[in-house]
Amino acid sequence: MVSFSQLWLPIVLSAVFVFVASSLIHMVFKWHASDYRALSNEDEVRAAIRKASPEPGQYVLPHCPGMKDMEKPEVQQKYQDGPVGFLVLAPNGVPAIGKCLGQWFLYALAVAFMAAYLASRTLPPHTHYLQVFRVVGTVSFLTYAGGSVSLGIWMGKPWSSVLKDLLDGLIYGLLSAGAFGWLWPR
Repeated sequence: MVSFSQLWLPIVLSAVFVFVASSLIHMVFKWHASDYRALSNEDEVRAAIRKASPEPGQYVLPHCPGMKDMEKPEVQQKYQDGPVGFLVLAPNGVPAIGKCLGQWFLYALAVAFMAAYLASRTLPPHTHYLQVFRVVGTVSFLTYAGGSVSLGIWMGKPWSSVLKDLLDGLIYGLLSAGAFGWLWPR
């Protein structure tokens, strides 16, 4: 069994690699820029939401408190009339990008930590690079990419955006796998 003290470097390096790759994806290549559209009447929509003064949180339109309510003709008509959607509202103010980047890095560390945990319990020292790569890459890919598929299924996230998220997850998984395979205890 491999000790966690032997894996601190691949854990940190994996998180750094993912953080850098993510920064390049979002700030240089910007392949997610087309995932977000503007409403033609954004100011009117913002005014209506502001007038309602909802708390930050997750909302659904139309709201249906339970499955029995779905049978009511007036609820079915709301769905037919539209819009049907999901809305996430953050607190007012300029987004704290530094805080978000810090949380993203901590998440990358957590993913690397969990991949290290699984690999350290299933792979002995001196394991071949490719076997370490497979285990860590699979765990990392599933962790980074899996949630997006659920959003496509249940929240209507466009499948083109989901596919880009899967590609991101694959890149992050490969980078994590490479770091662990390279630095696996010999």
